[in-house]
Amino acid sequence: MTEIARPATSGRRVVMIVGSGRSGTSVMACTLQQLGMRVPQPEVPADETNPKGFGESQWLVDFHDRLLQRANVTVSDARPRAWFSTSKQSTHERFRRQASMWLERQFEEADEVVLKDPRLVWFLGLWESAALHLGVTPVFISMLRPPAEVIGSKHHHYSSRVSLESRAASWVNLVLHTERATRGKARAFVRYHDLLSDWTVPVHRLGEDFALDAVLSASAKDLRGVYDLIDPSLYRVRSADLEVPIRGRLKVLMDGTQELAERLADGKDDAEAHAASDELRADYLDLYEQAEAIADSTTQAVGRKLRKRHARTIEQAVAEALEARSESAATAEPLTRRQRNLLRRGN
Repeated sequence: MTEIARPATSGRRVVMIVGSGRSGTSVMACTLQQLGMRVPQPEVPADETNPKGFGESQWLVDFHDRLLQRANVTVSDARPRAWFSTSKQSTHERFRRQASMWLERQFEEADEVVLKDPRLVWFLGLWESAALHLGVTPVFISMLRPPAEVIGSKHHHYSSRVSLESRAASWVNLVLHTERATRGKARAFVRYHDLLSDWTVPVHRLGEDFALDAVLSASAKDLRGVYDLIDPSLYRVRSADLEVPIRGRLKVLMDGTQELAERLADGKDDAEAHAASDELRADYLDLYEQAEAIADSTTQAVGRKLRKRHARTIEQAVAEALEARSESAATAEPLTRRQRNLLRRGN
């Protein structure tokens, strides 16, 4: 029996904080948490990359990881078609039910809930659907930071084996898709720099625009907690200190996407901005498809190498199973199920 979605209840909000990793999403989530919103527990523990904490639910991270694995998509995937792969997971009834049941439990504890996870952007439709089903108003906050800073920060904190070009492409893909996925919905775009410079201005605006009670009714103690939380000294990677060697069409797209982000952060969320976003997204799709076509020989060569490696692994496992069978015959010990399967595969 299909359940009917409940009408939105004015006091209940789920605030989804999205943006590329290293864009200030953690600072925003922890700020709203400090003001009284609920971050579902338990949380991902702080570490050296985010000493003030992530403001992320561990359950949410694990849930998204499972869905990404099923879709064969990475958190920083630069492929335009990756969005189609994750959207198919979002329509799966079992996952929709799990998301809705989990979210409903969070509202037993508070009327305003914060969802933040770098993987969240891949499943916005899933969570919007869950919110509407529960009669909860979804709000989207996109955190923005110059791409050179995002790329530089990721290069510093994460694996340096990922190319700068791949990180740039991932940033473009994520920003443009997020704009399209949240267009026409209750949304805001906030610069990381503005949050660090004077957090009261962008956060108060969010409270006013989306009727966030935790912001509008924050106590003096809550406000002091945010001042203690936000540390501008953590703004360690700045555009002025970086020279990211991105060239050609990708550089043009990166710069164009940055101009669009600045326009949206200035509050110019209008038809002109939407048209610019659509054009950039089409250009990026064209560039990526061309790059894939050019790299086809490399892709096929890597595929052949992986298939040969897999075949060698199977051959070695079959040989070990045959040896185990000989030993089993001598000792009367039964073979494991895996060994029996490998022997059937090798015959």
